[in-house]
Amino acid sequence: MEKLGYDAEMIDEPKNRKLILLCAGGTGGHLFPAEALAAALAKRGAALELATDARAAQFEFPARAMHVIPSATLRGKNPLALVRTAALLALGTLKAWNLIGRMRPHAVVGFGGYPTVPPLLAASWRGVPTVLHEQNAVMGRANRLLAPRVTAIATSFRTLAKLDPRLQQKVTSTGNPVRAQVIAAAATPYASAAEGGPLHLLVFGGSQGARVMAEVVPPAIEHLAPELRARLRLVQQTRAEDLDAVRAAYARLALTVECAPFFADLPRRIAEAHLVIARSGASTVAELAAIGRPAILVPLPHALDQDQFANAGVLAQAGGAIRLEQRDFTPERLASELERLAADPLKLLHMAQAAKSAGATNAAERLADLVMQTARS
Repeated sequence: MEKLGYDAEMIDEPKNRKLILLCAGGTGGHLFPAEALAAALAKRGAALELATDARAAQFEFPARAMHVIPSATLRGKNPLALVRTAALLALGTLKAWNLIGRMRPHAVVGFGGYPTVPPLLAASWRGVPTVLHEQNAVMGRANRLLAPRVTAIATSFRTLAKLDPRLQQKVTSTGNPVRAQVIAAAATPYASAAEGGPLHLLVFGGSQGARVMAEVVPPAIEHLAPELRARLRLVQQTRAEDLDAVRAAYARLALTVECAPFFADLPRRIAEAHLVIARSGASTVAELAAIGRPAILVPLPHALDQDQFANAGVLAQAGGAIRLEQRDFTPERLASELERLAADPLKLLHMAQAAKSAGATNAAERLADLVMQTARS
């Protein structure tokens, strides 16, 4: 995909064609919902461009141009770090101001995180209609900063923590958009594990992977009884730096395991799984619910807003997942949960049904309707 800079010549749009600028941080958790919305907006005849950060280089995105905007995440209280972050956000806002002035988009849509702050701030100051999508069950710091300034707020969950009650009139619950791959996978019914038959287990830690999965899952598998271990059909996403160690651990157990740093067809693999072990980012929870698969979810610890903890809680409350805090995610505890679930295929089936009941496959269409309505305003 060609990446266009700020001096790229802007194409004049026909008066009846809406130009929408999508803004998302360069991780799968932000880009995948933006990709799903892009497809829905394209069906409505919109022209699309993307503002993101440098991490997005590994992804292909269905937009006519990508604009890399400087940004930084606010972390810690170190004065020098705070000054550097503020300077980058100010530089990004200036570049976004110039970009939006040349583009003249009909609406700007942000998917959260600090990379969306500069373009959404610039758009609001220029009077361009704006939509902010909050993917998590608790509103993050960047979105709390932007919420008073945007035209409309879309949410993934019916209830949203840390939202100023005075902003409630801006809120529309749309769900979290999922990719076409997920919608296709959602059509696959859950196939219960036969007693004593193969048990398909999928392990991943979000688009960036997670070290804890490499540290805990292999020794947990080693703790299992040999007859249960022999039933496993294991697929594990593993960070590149952990790949050799994980493969060696499974080789010692004489297990045939598929390991890779990234799976482009992850939705299909979710659909094939009897059980998923994963982090609980917003996109992961949305995809598990849309496809309808039981999961053991391990929220990312120490997050200031505890967004993953809240996300996992939504699916756990519905009965579709077991939420384990990372301090409790030990090889012994995981082995115990695997043994319990493997011995109760009916429990897994009920969890799959409960997860499915909490999911939505039409969120992108609902969000696209809101964006087009906002653009017309």
